This record gives sequence, C-alpha cells and structure tokens, in this order.
Amino acid sequence: MTPKRMLLIYPDFLEEGKYNKTRLGNYSEGLASISAVLKQGGYDVQLYHELYMPDREEFISKVKEFNPDTIGFTLRTTAVPFVTEMCGWLDDELPDIPVSVGGYHAILVPDECIKIRGVDMVTVGEGEYPLLEYMDSLRDGVTRTDIQSMYFKLENGEIIKNPVRPLIEDLDELPFPDFELFDYDNLDRSKNYTAMVMLSRGCLFACTYCGNSQFRNIYPNKLKYCRFRSPKKAIELLELLIKKHPWIKFIEFRDAIFNMYKDWFYEFMPMYIEKIHLPFNCNLRFDILDEEMVKTLKEGGCYMIDIGLENGNEEFRKKYLHRNMKNDHMIEVSKWFRKYKITALTYNIVGLPYETLELSLETVKLNAKLDVDKVIPNIFYPYPMTILEQTARDGGFIDPTVDPNDPVQLRMPQYPKYDILYMAYNFNKLVKKYKAIYELPEEKAKIAEAKLDKKITSPNYPRKFLYKTAKMKDDAFIKAKKTLKKVSPKLYIYLKNKTMKEVKTD
Repeated sequence: MTPKRMLLIYPDFLEEGKYNKTRLGNYSEGLASISAVLKQGGYDVQLYHELYMPDREEFISKVKEFNPDTIGFTLRTTAVPFVTEMCGWLDDELPDIPVSVGGYHAILVPDECIKIRGVDMVTVGEGEYPLLEYMDSLRDGVTRTDIQSMYFKLENGEIIKNPVRPLIEDLDELPFPDFELFDYDNLDRSKNYTAMVMLSRGCLFACTYCGNSQFRNIYPNKLKYCRFRSPKKAIELLELLIKKHPWIKFIEFRDAIFNMYKDWFYEFMPMYIEKIHLPFNCNLRFDILDEEMVKTLKEGGCYMIDIGLENGNEEFRKKYLHRNMKNDHMIEVSKWFRKYKITALTYNIVGLPYETLELSLETVKLNAKLDVDKVIPNIFYPYPMTILEQTARDGGFIDPTVDPNDPVQLRMPQYPKYDILYMAYNFNKLVKKYKAIYELPEEKAKIAEAKLDKKITSPNYPRKFLYKTAKMKDDAFIKAKKTLKKVSPKLYIYLKNKTMKEVKTD
C-alpha cells in the first residue's frame, strides 16, 4: 500500500515583508514534532516552507508538485489573512484534498477557524496523535469524524466538535523532532551557527497577555501543562542534533522559561556542561532566579538571557499582567548578570490597556536602573481569547475598524496612537538618557530626571515627528543587519562577539 502523504504548510513571514523573496526561514518545533510522529507511523511528510506570500498560480503549482493526500496549515493570529486566502484557492482548485489548520490561533478560536472557506478540520491542542489517527483513517479508507482534539466540517455544513484529549504528560514518549523536515542548514539561525531547541512545553505562569494563560484550560489534565523532557533525553536530543549538524556553535533554548523547575535545572546543567558545553542563550524569569542559579548558568556557557520585564510599575504589572514581581529584586538580579558577565536582554510592552505615557516612562526608567545590555520594546497586541484582550475589549479600547496590520491595535483616549509609537521607537534612546542621569550625584539626578520627565510628557513635545524620524533610522539599521547576516554570516558573528566583549568591558 502506498503511504499517505501529508503536506505541512508554514507561512513564515509577516505582513510588512510578505513579498520579500530573499529572507531566510525559521524553525518550528511543533511542525518538526508532528512530522516525527507521522513518519514514525509510516507516513510521508513534506514541508512547504513559505518564506513569502505566493500568488495563486505559484501556490497551486507548488501544492500540486507535492501531490499530497491531505494538507495541514500551522496558523498564528497574524497569519490568518494569508491562510484564509490560500485555503480559498485550494477550495476553488483542489477541493478534493482535505485541509486542516492547527497551531496557536486554532487552539484559541477553533470555532472561527473551522468556518474559514476551504478548511475541513481544525486540530485543537497538541496535534501529533490526532493527526496520526487521521492519517490512519485515510490509509484505511475510513472517513472518521470522531477523533479527539479535532473539529470536522461536513459537506452539509454541519460541524462536529470532538472533546480535547489529555495533553502528552511525558515528553520522553515522543520521538525527537524531525529537524530534517526543514532545510536546516539554511535557516536564519543556522547562518549564524545557531540551533534553536525546545526541551519543554507550556508555562507554569498565567500572564494575561500570553496565550499560555488560555492554552492550558482546554486540556482535561491542565495541571500537567508545563513539562520538560528528562535531562537525559534532553542531552540525547542535543547530541543527535550536533552530530547531524557539526557546524553548530551556539544553542538558543526557546523554552518559555528555562529555569521553570529548579530540580530539573540542577540535574540538567551538569550534564550539559559535561557533554555539550556550547555557548547558549535562554528565556528566564526574574522572580524565580537566585544568584546560585545565575552562577550555574554562566558555568554552563550561558552568554545571554532574555527576560520579561514588560512594565515598570509594580502595581500596574500585578493588576493587569498578573506578574507579581518586585522591582528591588529585579534590580538585584541584574547585578548578578553583571557580576557573572551574562548579557541581559529585557522584553517590554508599551500600549497596554489603561497604560499612559507616564507609565511607559516608568518602564524605561526601570530598564535604566537595571542597567541591562539590550532592551526590546513591543507594542501590545490583543491576542484573541487572552485575559488582556478581554480587558481591552471591556475598556472599549478595541475598534473593529482598525486595520489588523496597524502596529497599534488599541485606541485609548489617555494614550494616543502616536504617543505609543513614539515610545516604542524611542525606547532604547530614552533608556540611555535615564541611565546617564542615574550616574549623576543623587540631587543632580533628581533634578535632571524631573526635567526630562516634564519635557517628554509635555503636550507640546513633537512626539509624532520624533517617532517618524526614529522609525526611518530603525528600518535602515534592520535592513543593513539582515543583509550582513545573509551575505557575510562570519563577519556578522565576528561583530556580534566583538560587541558582546565591549559590553562586558565597559
């Protein structure tokens, strides 16, 4: 019997770069895991890695070239317009090929996804075993609509919603991800000798802006939502990946929070030091860090950490983001990063529901007091079904007429759109200014801080003009950086390492 073929389609581009045909792609752990399980089951799996939005003719031609028995899209919220258009093309020209969608957006709003023209099925939750069951039914010539964790749309328009199966509690039961599903040597990170790896699923915390606050609730065993591969299996996975791709010089752990479980962390790190010991970066969380953990990270080869600061006001952060962290502890943690010479990068959000320009300035100031090496400001996006999306909706801040591609989705009278854009595009510049102020003697610092506060928040300050100027500079820098990374990855790595050394010797 000929094995059934599944084509996974990965729209790996954003609205602003959807026609850029020169960009490099990203690795997707979810697709790699699904492929591994299906291939283990005897099925042929191929990837259509879309690095740009194709036109109708190109898309249909490419799908026909794969000759699939079924198609599965991975769907994030910002890709909904692209996937909707492509599913319509499939419905017009290849209506006999069943189409499914899965991924973050499908988990959050499956009822919306199943209504997309051309979509026959939606996978709600972890997709490995629902899709394996579905492929088994295709192989056996049986039309099953009773597969747990899947919605089905029948020809008469009826929708069958099956219950969500328990999540996979023991990740060691899964085969290692199918890294070779991708053109792995030519991914964006690969050009910088970096491998993206995930050793866990889920998150212990319930930050209101994050999908994890809702993802866990769909499972009957939601208390088991946060899971890691065992340290032994995690090391085996890394060894296999490095064996297949010996050019790897850096590891980028993309787990939600690498230090989530203290016992796992202290069992894993000595094994990593002994068997892998490549430089790595990872995501951490302030309130579960202590100095011993930071020291261990450094001993293991950690050269950079990504950590969520989000908002600088303790009361606001606790009330609206459900992040109960103390600023004093965050400042203390940043001192440990400096002590052990680990580059620290903070993630920040501006334009949150009920936020003001003054509150965003508090975020800038906390970054300055932490004296971190890099800051990333993000503009709040109200992801469907998240707690903070509902908060924004209840506050009347979501205007249905706003273009979904608008960088500022909320319309708040106390925090106008161009003030949010000004803050986002001048965030780093402002952090540097306040850093310089805090280096002054205390009394002079207080006077200078109050003066700068007043200037920035003045109704006469040209924030809209300054946003546009900063955006032009930022766009030019990003373009130059991407070009260098693509054309001369060795030079890019050299300059990256040189910059890191300079930061540590300042």
